[in-house]
Amino acid sequence: MQAMKKIWDVIIVGSGNAALCAGIAACESGAKVLVIEKADQQMAGGNTKYTAGAMRFVYNSSSDLLPLLSNPSDKRIPDTDFGTYTKDKFSIDLLEFNEGEPLTEEQETLISQSYDTVLWLAKHGVTFDPIWKRQSFKKDNKYVFWGGLTLAAENEGVGLFDMELQAYKNLGGHIRYHSEFKSLMHDENGITGVKLASGETLKSKAVILACGGFESNERMRRELLGEEWSSAKVRGSPHNMGDGLLAAWELGAQRYGRFTGCHATPMDYFMKDYGNLNISHIDRKNYRKICYFLGVMLNEEGMRFVDEGINFRNYTYAQFGRTVLQQSGGRAWQIFDSKVFELLYEEYRFYDAKYEEADNLPELLKKCDGLDVTMAKKTLDEFNSKVDTNLEFDPTVKDGKSSMSSGLSKSNWAQRIDTPPFRAYPVTGGITFTYGGVKVSNHGAVLDKNNDAIPGLFAAGEIVGGVFLGGYPGGSGLTSGAVFGRIAGKGAFREGSF
Repeated sequence: MQAMKKIWDVIIVGSGNAALCAGIAACESGAKVLVIEKADQQMAGGNTKYTAGAMRFVYNSSSDLLPLLSNPSDKRIPDTDFGTYTKDKFSIDLLEFNEGEPLTEEQETLISQSYDTVLWLAKHGVTFDPIWKRQSFKKDNKYVFWGGLTLAAENEGVGLFDMELQAYKNLGGHIRYHSEFKSLMHDENGITGVKLASGETLKSKAVILACGGFESNERMRRELLGEEWSSAKVRGSPHNMGDGLLAAWELGAQRYGRFTGCHATPMDYFMKDYGNLNISHIDRKNYRKICYFLGVMLNEEGMRFVDEGINFRNYTYAQFGRTVLQQSGGRAWQIFDSKVFELLYEEYRFYDAKYEEADNLPELLKKCDGLDVTMAKKTLDEFNSKVDTNLEFDPTVKDGKSSMSSGLSKSNWAQRIDTPPFRAYPVTGGITFTYGGVKVSNHGAVLDKNNDAIPGLFAAGEIVGGVFLGGYPGGSGLTSGAVFGRIAGKGAFREGSF
């Protein structure tokens, strides 16, 4: 390994998407940068490797997408309707989850810098592919994209990490594994470096905290999110224990954001606590179960408890995970018939996916452990009897094809569950990342309780509060990490004038 400098310009804590974007930005500005990572090389990358690599950003036409693609000559492109995703639409989508509050400064930044940041990544060798299988349906012999989410990094979250890491190294950046962050070093003038759990100290002119939220810390989940979250499955890295947040708060950083909110996802009920660390990163995302919009979800009482079709799943899955966790036993069953099997995402065919199957509904319901079979049959019978048969099923739009049961409408994509075989997938709530964090300036500097910058301290990624409040439009998290990572990297260089 190349000899490390005794004093770094910038030390970045964490090695996920936000951290590496901060590293790329700082390096291209001329700083000498070190990334420190708690995990070993295989487990590095934070939550990024657990994602499908999708990024939500503003674009006005397909021509905006072409410079980002790994294969702009793909034969499917001329037969594809990518639509548009304007700043106004991104704003509306975020406001949908703000519980009546206006856009925050952080959300305005996310929207305005989203496309420029993705284009910047592309210029550094990060390439993207259209999300053909998950975000488009065939209609009139054209691929029609829906929900404003169009591209994902080539080879998904694993590919995003690999490409960003390579870009960072190409610019002269260094990375150390097995280097667990313990605390911030500082004097009367500001940050002077970091102390590792091993006792080793590393000196720097600036530190960027990009080591995630507190989703893996059971105590903090229970105290800040609520008691039900103590048993939540963790979709992402087991290393996101809130270390950066705790260190920043100890120095007087302003607590900021929605601490009762988090990104939550319906997950396989039988998955391991951290998504099975014994399989590859690219497979771990397959414990998600987010095709509920193609069927119905029943709780232990045999009742529906959400409007599965209220919106495209991009806008509901990060909320429905919480709702599932709040049901009796913290679980539910997703019920489908064979009409939609081919539309279910790959995770439903994942070798480790758990489900029950039967040739008739009564038999299926009996196989669902703990389910009130009598009420469940009543719910499904009512649902089937009230499906609107005057409209065609169309997953590319909100088709208005509705039904009703358990006192709840299914607003779109309602079809009779009547074609064998039938399947029931048991799910629980899984947490991906938390929303509360610290307040940062428009240069990424961490602010204290008086809104003054703590000299030399910056933050990016999940640790930045105010980006998401009551919910989350899918694909915004990675974009947010990239946007605020880039800002923090440039800001750290700007302050130090290295």
